[in-house]
Amino acid sequence: MPLPLEGVRVLDLTNVMAGPYCSMVLGDLGAEVIKLESLEGDSTRNFEPRVNDESYCFAVLNRNKKSIAVDMKSPAGKEIVMKLAAGCDIMMENFRPGVVKKLGIDYEAVRKVNPGIIFASMSGFGQTGPYGRKGGFDIIAQGMSGIMMMTGHPGGRPAKVGIAMNDIACGVTTLYGILGAFIGKLRHGQGQYIETSLLEAGMAWSIWEFGAYFGGGELPTATGTRHRRSAPYQAFRTQDGYVTVGASGDKLWRAFVTQVVEQPQWLEDPRFERNPLRVKNADALEALIEEITTTRPTAHWVEKLDAAGVPGGPVYTYDQTLADPHVKHRRMVHEIEHPVIGPMKTLGLPVKSSGDLTQIRKPAPLHGQHTEEVLRGLGYSDAQVGGLVAEGVVRARGVPA
Repeated sequence: MPLPLEGVRVLDLTNVMAGPYCSMVLGDLGAEVIKLESLEGDSTRNFEPRVNDESYCFAVLNRNKKSIAVDMKSPAGKEIVMKLAAGCDIMMENFRPGVVKKLGIDYEAVRKVNPGIIFASMSGFGQTGPYGRKGGFDIIAQGMSGIMMMTGHPGGRPAKVGIAMNDIACGVTTLYGILGAFIGKLRHGQGQYIETSLLEAGMAWSIWEFGAYFGGGELPTATGTRHRRSAPYQAFRTQDGYVTVGASGDKLWRAFVTQVVEQPQWLEDPRFERNPLRVKNADALEALIEEITTTRPTAHWVEKLDAAGVPGGPVYTYDQTLADPHVKHRRMVHEIEHPVIGPMKTLGLPVKSSGDLTQIRKPAPLHGQHTEEVLRGLGYSDAQVGGLVAEGVVRARGVPA
């Protein structure tokens, strides 16, 4: 059974994380993704750690793609981009707003040679508005979207979410925009231009918090691992680490008190009678719970929580996550052979399906690995390809024997 996007060609001009994450998933879904890089390559090719001088960070984010290295500022390079765009279903870019127009490869230029193109732009703040020309990274968007002010511990400095959350949010938001536009094209026959930003995608992922502000004027502040509406719903210290507990509803609270920490008298404590009161008195509740949880290791409490039917689990470091038998059972580690790195591990596919939906088919490409192949597919002769390489318009790199 073919993958859902088999036969769909994507021209990917994106760099670093948001765009490459989006195009990686399109590749997992079966699309032919042509990653068009500058002669210097994607910035993350320089990221550590490196194995055999190839970046592992780049390798795990760019599977299922081909790489062609082109000087897009040169007339011959622009011609290559436009020829590729003419034969693609989807085109993606994350240059600063205005750059693709200056290069002559923006949506208006591309739609003249390919009216049905779905053209997606990603940026820090969007293509319009007062900040339309402002550069933006993940941390800038985390700060301006309000996320940093609600992350960390009460009274502490604003904290960045550990992962590049707004980058990934932007990639996922662009992904569903592209897929929605593609479905629309299948139904109505028309391509379209779509765009989003790190700022807007991050705001969209904070929908509950903005709802609280719209509905009650609340300004969310940092709560550590606590929930703003439920208690106990946080991580508690144990003898050897931390355990998370989600015992917010009355039924779960009763099970937690009677079967896990075995303190039935707490059910009669007026501070903890109802969930809003437990939230109000979360400091006192945390202190009482940790007097008990710190007496035994995390595994003990996870076992008791599971037996009582109360959601809970250990707080892991990445090595512990990967060693967990459930993660192993769910095949969240995938091994693949890279032409330079050699045998390497990457994250497995998070979506499981009854049919063929996604697949890790090939490793991340070397810089310019498919330049010659792609150019020949566009009708360039071997002599023309050799001339473009010699003139510095493109870069080609073969796979080591």
